[in-house]
Amino acid sequence: MQLTGTQFTRTAAVFGNDVSTLPDFPAEIRAPAGSLPGVSGFQISFSSQDIHTPGDEPDVLVAMNPAALKANLVDLPPGGALIVNEDAFTSVNLNKVGYAANPLTDGSLKPYTVFPIPISTLNARALEGLEMTNKQVDLTKNFFALGLMFWLYERSMEPTIRWIDDKFKAKPVIAEANARALKAGYAFGETTEMFHTHYRVAPAHLAPGTYRNITGNEATALGFVAASQKAGRPIFYGSYPITPASDILH
Repeated sequence: MQLTGTQFTRTAAVFGNDVSTLPDFPAEIRAPAGSLPGVSGFQISFSSQDIHTPGDEPDVLVAMNPAALKANLVDLPPGGALIVNEDAFTSVNLNKVGYAANPLTDGSLKPYTVFPIPISTLNARALEGLEMTNKQVDLTKNFFALGLMFWLYERSMEPTIRWIDDKFKAKPVIAEANARALKAGYAFGETTEMFHTHYRVAPAHLAPGTYRNITGNEATALGFVAASQKAGRPIFYGSYPITPASDILH
């Protein structure tokens, strides 16, 4: 989720939007898959105007499993769009996070605009013929969701496809799988009658210049170095190397 969130952010920045993000990492080390402590999220705010916050209430929430839904639904305002991987809403996964009934069918999601999509199934179908294990195939499903988001907000897939080709150039099958998943999600948005509209966020009116896509960790590290240089003093930084703080050590 962090990887696909970062790719949407970069694509929005290349398009010319102002962006602000809030990565949300799992609360526990090696938390069980599908559990509440294991939820990984990525919040993105992008605009045609200057923005200074990742926002409080999303317009669209993508929940890949019941844990993600339960952890984040409180932030979605009434009427907000909720895109759900319905394949993950099995009795095992529902029980794992304390759902007594399936929220996709019990009426509890009526305040929202819900789009239940069999993402895992559609993604696996798109990857048929590739020599991959079921686990490897399942790991690519976030790219399907990313492709759908690219369609929903009229974003080009090309920057991400180039990134995939470069990132996985030593593993051509994995590169092909991720690219297929991305394109399948985009194609689903184009062909389904589920969505009645999609959106276009115009580029922001930013002053000409060179801009950098930078994380809070990177900014913190640069601030440490700048302070050291200005003070003429060496830096000592003590930290445990664990996400999300590791980038400061790097």
